[in-house]
Amino acid sequence: VARLFEKVKFERANREYVTFTGTYRGLPISVMATGIGCDNTEIAVIEILQLVRRPTLIRIGSSGGIGKGIKLGDLVISEGAVRLENTSTFFAPEGYPAVASFEVVLALVEAAESLGVEYHLGLTATAPGFYGAQGRTVPGLPAPRFPGLAKELERINVANLEMETSALLTLASLAGVRAGAICAVYAERRHNRFITSDVKDKAEMKCVLCGLGALEVLARMDRAKSAARSRWWRPSLQIPPAT
Repeated sequence: VARLFEKVKFERANREYVTFTGTYRGLPISVMATGIGCDNTEIAVIEILQLVRRPTLIRIGSSGGIGKGIKLGDLVISEGAVRLENTSTFFAPEGYPAVASFEVVLALVEAAESLGVEYHLGLTATAPGFYGAQGRTVPGLPAPRFPGLAKELERINVANLEMETSALLTLASLAGVRAGAICAVYAERRHNRFITSDVKDKAEMKCVLCGLGALEVLARMDRAKSAARSRWWRPSLQIPPAT
C-alpha cells in the first residue's frame, strides 16, 4: 500500500505492527499491518484512537468465500459482521451488532464500481482462529467442535469468513468513528479451492486500490457535507468531482 503513496513521511515497525504515514493523491493516510486476529486488531484500533481524533478505519484483507457465486479473486464489502470471536465481548455484549459505517460501505461500492472489479456486498463472519475456529480438520488433532461451520454460515447467508472485521466494527461503533472492510477471496470454502499466486497478487491489488479509492470518495463526501452543513452524507448531496 505504501508503495502507492506519493510521499511517506513516517514509518515505524514494532513486532507485527508495521506503519507507514504519508499522502495518497493529496490525502493524509496511514497504513498499518496488524498481523492476524482480533486480539491484534484490538491493540491497533485502540492505540490509533488514542493518537488520532475521529479516524476513518478501513480493513483491507483476505478471506474465505462462503456465499454462492463468490469466486476466487472476488472482493467482498462487509455490511456487518457475525461476532464468532470473543475479543469484542469484553467491550460489548454478544448481542451488540458489528455494523459497518454506511458511508464507508457506499464509498467502497463507488470505488469498486469505478475500478470495474467483481465485488459482493454481504455479512462477514469473524472467527477467533484459523483452523479449529473455522471448522478445519487438522491431522494429529481431534476433529473441531463445529466441522460444519462453513455450511452453517452459508445457510444464514454469510458472504465470507475471516479473523478481524467484527472487532474493528464493534470498537469503531463504540468509539463513534467510521469503519468498514473490504476483503479479497483467497479460498472457496464451499468447494475447498484455493487461490493461485498470480490471481492472488491481482486480487490483493484490486482490494488495495478499492480501499484507497474509498478514502478518496469519503473525502469528497466530507466536502459535500461541510458545504451543506450536514452531519451525514445523503444521496441528495452531490459529491464533488475527483481532483
